[in-house]
Amino acid sequence: MADKKHVRCLIIGSGPAGYTAAIYASRANLNPILYEGIQPGGQLTTTTDIENFPGYPQGISGTEMMEDLRKQAQRFGTDIRSGIATSVDFSGKPLQVTFDDNQTIEADTVIIATGASAKYLGISDETKYAGMGVSACATCDGFFYRKKVVAVVGGGDTACEEAGYLSQLASKVYLIVRKNYLRASQIMQERVMQASNIEILFETQVTGLFGENGVEGAHIVKYKDTPQEIHSDLAIDGLFLAIGHKPNTDIFKPYIALDEIGYIKTQGETTATNVPGVFAAGDVADPHYRQAVTAAAGGCKAALDAERYLAKNHL
Repeated sequence: MADKKHVRCLIIGSGPAGYTAAIYASRANLNPILYEGIQPGGQLTTTTDIENFPGYPQGISGTEMMEDLRKQAQRFGTDIRSGIATSVDFSGKPLQVTFDDNQTIEADTVIIATGASAKYLGISDETKYAGMGVSACATCDGFFYRKKVVAVVGGGDTACEEAGYLSQLASKVYLIVRKNYLRASQIMQERVMQASNIEILFETQVTGLFGENGVEGAHIVKYKDTPQEIHSDLAIDGLFLAIGHKPNTDIFKPYIALDEIGYIKTQGETTATNVPGVFAAGDVADPHYRQAVTAAAGGCKAALDAERYLAKNHL
């Protein structure tokens, strides 16, 4: 039998959205409980340097910045716990969320800030070189590859957008596409084709990476599993993965309206979901921007929306 506790505001997730929501909710005397989830601090803890978050002129490491946000939330009284949400019941009131520590929280409001996970190729070298030449965010890390040679993996809009962005910084960009065509929209394809320093490698896959103190190149194969199969090495300084993100929304599916990819749909300019009292912030509800600063803004909005909901319903 799960142990139950009632709270006015429960926050699930601990990236910039979750921690910012906690700061605002705590200061509004909502006494929130925040569960940190599978990756305390969120995706940013895998980023070495953050240089584009306002207020850090010298830059800051992702881990350090998340630790600062965590301390700030704790300073105002957030009850921060480690644990992963395993199931939810949003069919009635109060809202119920059960965690892997066998604790069930009954909440008047829930803020979902579980983020999205970048999809990886599944080769061991991605982990080995994480933060040392492998990235899933060009706008986060592209700056470090000025006048260098990089490769982007993917054939959709995101891949073309990342390649286009990187082409303005790097000296050369390879776009590595598994199929013999681009899935991207016509306008994105044209932009890539028109960039003089982008070279598209069709029907090509990355099988591994090599380098001493970081990525120095990729092992690639063309026409894989055909008689024409060709193996070669491509000299690059960085590999950007743009094969999509998967929002961490599986446990909410029975109750929360999601788009076709799995991102939470929010209502109008608010963070409200289709379930009254449930709000979503950060990458879990944002397929477009996926930046720390927009996630933090979403966390602020979610806490304000939750506070207004509680006041309106006299909770």
